Amino acid sequence: MATTIKIRKKDKTLSQEIYFKLLDDFIKDSSSGKRLKKNGTRLTYSTVKTYTYFKRIITLFAEQSSFELKLYITDNLTQAEKVRAANYWKKFYKSFTFFMYNKMGYYDNYVGNVIKTNRTFFNYLIEERHLNIGSYHKSFYAPKEEIDIITLNHKQLNYIIYNEEFDALVTKHNLKKTKDIFVFGCTVALRVSDLLKLSKKNLVIQNNSYYLNVKSQKTKTKTSIKLPEYAIDIIKRYKGQQSTFLPTVSVGYLDIQLKRFAKLIPDDFELIKTRERRGKQVIIYKDPKKKTHFKLSDHISTHTMRRTAITNMLNLGMPEYMVRKISGHAANSREFFRYVELSQSFMDEETDNFFNKIAAVKSA
Repeated sequence: MATTIKIRKKDKTLSQEIYFKLLDDFIKDSSSGKRLKKNGTRLTYSTVKTYTYFKRIITLFAEQSSFELKLYITDNLTQAEKVRAANYWKKFYKSFTFFMYNKMGYYDNYVGNVIKTNRTFFNYLIEERHLNIGSYHKSFYAPKEEIDIITLNHKQLNYIIYNEEFDALVTKHNLKKTKDIFVFGCTVALRVSDLLKLSKKNLVIQNNSYYLNVKSQKTKTKTSIKLPEYAIDIIKRYKGQQSTFLPTVSVGYLDIQLKRFAKLIPDDFELIKTRERRGKQVIIYKDPKKKTHFKLSDHISTHTMRRTAITNMLNLGMPEYMVRKISGHAANSREFFRYVELSQSFMDEETDNFFNKIAAVKSA
């Protein structure tokens, strides 16, 4: 049951206790389906999980700092009190971001996501709970950073799929199932949440050709892709062993296994890991004391599968609109544009090689 808020004309603020009760209402309404997306569909589990993380962080902030959370009722404020309210929220933003950066050690992307969630919560209070708390939250800047897209190129992917010695090595290390999930994921470009739920209802067989039909859990976009022979072999390998196409595994465990698997790939080269904090690049070491850098295998995760599939489709000449149709990205997707940029760098390199060959013939 939602928290009942009775506001009298003399009430200037709502207490920290009420703040957290309203935050609980926000999370419950988002989880139960009472609060929906603008298109009328329910919020995803991952989105609601983001809200619970926000509650955890803001609770820690309230407990570990001397900052008292409250909500100003702007209808009941004088002009001078509105100025004080604006200064309060400026101080809140400064204190809260300091806490996340300096106490929690977060980087720009995560801090930005927390700030966005804070703004969403305040919009809920205004639009759905009809509390006139002002628009101070609109000035909360959400920092962001461009995290490098780590992918494998088509030559590496070819080696992983077809090299028999590598397959024997993977089997020896009891990572055959991990390899199959990885290969399948690098082929169909699905989000891992959709990938691990694939079952026979997603498979259509026409004229001895196998097609994968999926409706994205996150975007509700329908995608379809014709499967190559090696992907069909993977499906047949696990047929009847579980309800899904691929071995049953949690995303967290799969992330761990993928790093073990990636260590077996030849040329596990050093790949420096960097993040940004307040816009400044920070090098993250695998061993801070020894200043040891991460390697390629340390960067491999469940996200790598989808990124590798999309990047190689673009790099090898598949038109953008077809790749978007498979991946489920919108035409104006900022995320997809980053893959296009990555593909452009590949084409630039190949173009340079082409012109260098022309120059070499001329000089000869």
